[in-house]
Amino acid sequence: MHIREFVKNFTNHPVLFVGTGISLRYLENSFTWDGLLSYISNKIKGTDEFYYDIKSKYEKDGTFDYSKIAKELENEFNEVLKNDRDGEFKDINDVFYENMKCGINISRFKVYISQLLSSYKIKESKQIEISELKKVRKNIGSVITTNYDSFIEDIFEFKQLIGNEILLSNPYGSVYKIHGCVENPGKIIITEDDYKVFDEKYELIRAQLLSLFIHNPIIFLGYNIGDINIKGILRTIFTYINPNTPEAEKIRRNFLLVEYDEGSQNPEVTDHDIDMSGFSTIRINKIKTDNFLEIYKHLADLSLPVSAMDIRKVQTIVKEIYAGGNIEVSITEDIDALKNGEKILAIGSLKTINYEFQTTSELMENYFKIIDESNHQLLKLIDKYRIQKNQYFPIYGFSKIQLELESTRTLKDIQNEKISNLIRGATDFAEEHTNIKDILQDDNISQSRKNLAIVLGIVKDRIQLNTIENYLREYPDKKTTDYRKLLCVYDYKKYAEEDDRLVLSKLSGVNLS
Repeated sequence: MHIREFVKNFTNHPVLFVGTGISLRYLENSFTWDGLLSYISNKIKGTDEFYYDIKSKYEKDGTFDYSKIAKELENEFNEVLKNDRDGEFKDINDVFYENMKCGINISRFKVYISQLLSSYKIKESKQIEISELKKVRKNIGSVITTNYDSFIEDIFEFKQLIGNEILLSNPYGSVYKIHGCVENPGKIIITEDDYKVFDEKYELIRAQLLSLFIHNPIIFLGYNIGDINIKGILRTIFTYINPNTPEAEKIRRNFLLVEYDEGSQNPEVTDHDIDMSGFSTIRINKIKTDNFLEIYKHLADLSLPVSAMDIRKVQTIVKEIYAGGNIEVSITEDIDALKNGEKILAIGSLKTINYEFQTTSELMENYFKIIDESNHQLLKLIDKYRIQKNQYFPIYGFSKIQLELESTRTLKDIQNEKISNLIRGATDFAEEHTNIKDILQDDNISQSRKNLAIVLGIVKDRIQLNTIENYLREYPDKKTTDYRKLLCVYDYKKYAEEDDRLVLSKLSGVNLS
């Protein structure tokens, strides 16, 4: 079955289960479990031989027990640093002793892992693929990962959950860091002892994850077919679910393992049998490929009756209702009868409820997120808005994503007119500046004219578009007119076609070709 057809069969928002292979695919500085332990051993011993000696003790039938290897390496690492207080790892010792002063006992080994993986660099060759991955997030319920780094939550902009936080979570829009995270080294799970504690204390967490596995499609990214995490999950599920029931069959249909196969462009999903010791053979779906773009494309195009973003909102409101307090709640079919201050959960039909997810102001505030996600469903709302001629509204980028808007031409004309009025006859008083920082720090440019100086810098191609994009993404107050002016000029320069450039050039008297 083609991956397109497989994804089209989803009736609920998929959950991604992300492993080491994803960090290895996209990051310059990432490690396999073996590679991480080997690197740390070499740092304290200056040779690979010490690590090989440890590794040789924990091999059985060609398989190495890395949790036991990690335990022994942790002991050695901590001892070496303890005996060399102010040596190469002085900063690690400093953190360790500061923690101990506060009664917090986190091993030097885990502090070092946290620092080693706390920053990352994305591979330049994978930027396009990552852009496509961002488009997937609008359709993803949540993400589960065994990775320590923060790459996946940074890309998805989901809330990070570690340890017992998982129990108190909103399942939609969350990243479950089940093996810990660089931001909390004390909860990193890597040694044999860590896994024992995990198995003893995390029964409730496993139960919550099991609920996700039962009700949502699960897509494994960054694992191979023999990975212990995959087998562990299947073992957990089919311990509670009889493998011969319709429910078990539904779960199997929803499981997809994406296994990396260098250079392959294969788009086909096939059945694969996994031999589980102590269990009967379990069949799952697998696609073996290097064509992740094809997978991301169809996940991004998935259209379900209710968006994942809407479900996140509902769950947040319901959580507030459960929490009690002074929240006034009305569940109604008549929105007009409600007071402005009430929290609303509207239940009814399209005939009785008018519902708009975002205002024009919110669309502009969330402009880059919408563009990143290529959220064409949300942008259908634009035709419902009454955008006045005096409003700044960035239609060019939105119209590239949502091709069926009836108001595109009208809104382009409005945007062209607004930009034209902004730059027509303006003296280019900051032509010596080629970046935003210099304009903001130039005391000869009054505060009220700095925004216009940046506008002219964009229009005249002195300020690069990626520079203004970064500036706008981090803009402190996205409700201001200054932000909207800059956004409209950026949007026009980034997405306008030649015909519109000619129109605006004539309107403004400025060459914009």
